[in-house]
Amino acid sequence: MRRPNILLCLADDAGMHMGAYGCDWVSTPGFDRVAAAGVLFTHAYTCNAKCAPSRANILTGRNSWQLEDACNHCNFFPAKFITYMEALRDKGYHTGYTNKGWSPGDPGEVDGRPRELTGPAWDDRKLQPPTPDISACDYAENFRDFLDAKPADRPFCFWFGCAEPHRPYEYGSGVRLGGRRIDEIDRVPGVWPDNEVVRNDLLDYGLEIEHFDLHVRKMLDILQMRGELGNTLVVVTSDNGMPFPCVKGQEYEYSNHLPMAMMWPAGLASPGRRVDDYVSFIDLAPTFLELAGLTAEEAGMEPITGRSLLPILRSGRARSSIPQRDHVLIGKERHDPGRPHNRGYPIRGIFKDGWLYLRNYEPDRWPAGNPEVGYLNCDGSPTKTEVLKTRNDPERRHYWERSFGKRPPEELYHVADDPDCLHNLAGEPIHAELQAALCKQIEQELTEQGDPRMEGRGEVFEQYPFCHPWLEDLYERFMRRQETGEKVMPGWISASDIEPVEEFQGED
Repeated sequence: MRRPNILLCLADDAGMHMGAYGCDWVSTPGFDRVAAAGVLFTHAYTCNAKCAPSRANILTGRNSWQLEDACNHCNFFPAKFITYMEALRDKGYHTGYTNKGWSPGDPGEVDGRPRELTGPAWDDRKLQPPTPDISACDYAENFRDFLDAKPADRPFCFWFGCAEPHRPYEYGSGVRLGGRRIDEIDRVPGVWPDNEVVRNDLLDYGLEIEHFDLHVRKMLDILQMRGELGNTLVVVTSDNGMPFPCVKGQEYEYSNHLPMAMMWPAGLASPGRRVDDYVSFIDLAPTFLELAGLTAEEAGMEPITGRSLLPILRSGRARSSIPQRDHVLIGKERHDPGRPHNRGYPIRGIFKDGWLYLRNYEPDRWPAGNPEVGYLNCDGSPTKTEVLKTRNDPERRHYWERSFGKRPPEELYHVADDPDCLHNLAGEPIHAELQAALCKQIEQELTEQGDPRMEGRGEVFEQYPFCHPWLEDLYERFMRRQETGEKVMPGWISASDIEPVEEFQGED
């Protein structure tokens, strides 16, 4: 059989809101088609729930703490880490992407030109978007142009990097254009107030997922009309969880647990099944390399930590016998600026057998960024505003505390029963043995993987520079803005997100 094609469809900030998972207030026939004709993963996770580091995990097959600068957000991508897209290009694949590849960050240069981590860009085709906040990029037509340029004797590898459902949204568009009602939402997660504003925000988010799904459907139809669908591995997923408080940029169930479906008519056994193995984004690169008949060593890539998913795709079973498939590791270092001295909020964690254990290494820091600069690691939104309103309301303050308040050194959640991660069981005697075992397992595996934080060198992640000079020392510049006159207002937060520093003197 000729080498398979590979199509990766990557939403930007979409959670588990796909019809195949039982969500009925977002319509996703494209994703559902892939799941019905292939495999639906029930436990797929990103290692690091933020755009640039999550995409780096996909491209390299390595966990964040193994990627030096690329562990962080808005960073420089180290030259030593060859991506699977570069490897497949050198193996004869026709490669390319549309809209958003690896970003935000600086990929570096090769021969005086920007390095193409996800291949050449195909972005010429434009459309009239449904709302002003949806991209004008015609993803499907750009994919068609990419295929038109493919030599007949070469397989392809394409990265569909959708801009949706990344914020901002047009408020009320879910009702106005999506034809939805706020009472169609079955439940609002317990981390946010359940009110009309939040529900509208959710419907607006859902509308943008539907725009992503529309282009997935169009791409599938293009492949089918060309006779290419049968020998194409199609992967549909998202880079991290939804852009809402306590989700994107954090390391909880809704942050890291992501939709993922794969279809490959020519090579996948027992289509239409659900797979309950724990899989990580670091498993995608070795899967694609194996499809191409290539090893990481042959490609000149750094050693890969992930494991190929081909045994799962070919097994026909819902759960494999591979012992390592009972857990995934997660973690983060520095995301957006917003703390003194460019500091991050380091976390390591493990999802295993329905549990989530987290270790917060700097619990004295604000997890979403400092209040006086607007909690910069959480995008401005109607829901964020609603949560911030609860801080001075004793009866509702728990919403603010869960999304923005400081956290203990350890957290333990039974996510099978508590997906909102509301009930921290760490420290309870009944769970002491489990907590100790998960902590020990994390430290052992991270040590084996060369995590600098296990070697007492965690500060190295805060010494890597931001790729944009205007992000350096942003906290200090923001606090001096009145005396310097510098305009330091990051575009992804609202002015109302900023909390007066004097109100937090007793909480620092």
